[in-house]
Amino acid sequence: MLINLPLLRRDLTLALRRPQDALTVVGFFVVVVALFPLGVGPDPQLLRILAPGVLWVAALLATMLALERLFMDDYRDGSLEQLLIAPEPLAFLVLSKVLAHWLITGLPLVLISPLLGIQLGLQSEEILMMAIALLIGTPILSLIGAIGAALTLGLRGGGVLISLLILPLYVPTLILGAGAVDAVMHGLSAQAHLSLLGALLILAVMLTPWATAAALRIMLD
Repeated sequence: MLINLPLLRRDLTLALRRPQDALTVVGFFVVVVALFPLGVGPDPQLLRILAPGVLWVAALLATMLALERLFMDDYRDGSLEQLLIAPEPLAFLVLSKVLAHWLITGLPLVLISPLLGIQLGLQSEEILMMAIALLIGTPILSLIGAIGAALTLGLRGGGVLISLLILPLYVPTLILGAGAVDAVMHGLSAQAHLSLLGALLILAVMLTPWATAAALRIMLD
């Protein structure tokens, strides 16, 4: 089985003991989107046109906010070294931790995005497409971000380094996610965008856990 359920339960339990981490991510997401109309003006049509990009950029930045802690707590208490010598492949353990990270940070963004979409003037079909695109795309953000979190593990200023390393890798997901909503907005089919997002997700699930595992071994050697 690809997911280590005991490790997943452990990470979720620890997250429930620190709800402020998840609330910080959600709060950042809400604040960024809520402040945007103050910067560009109250024109409803303009806000509706810009809404897909605004929501996706806000979700991307909110996800990055929690990446530095993905492996840091385990690194500090020595649990990460135990994972390295576990009989199960490290990539499967990484995938379990990334899934926990997404459930804590990514899924709440998906659930709250319809309310923010209403605030920005999106129609019901556009809001539904935004939620679907975020549901497919936010796991990609967590999977790719795990590589950056592993490569900057234990380094001073790791959060800034993560941004420099992985922001270029986020561009295709950002374009496809916002493009899916934009297609619906113009009466077109978003199937191509969602199919490519799904392909990116499958590719990320297959490759990034192994790359992250290799990065962790390098940083802990």
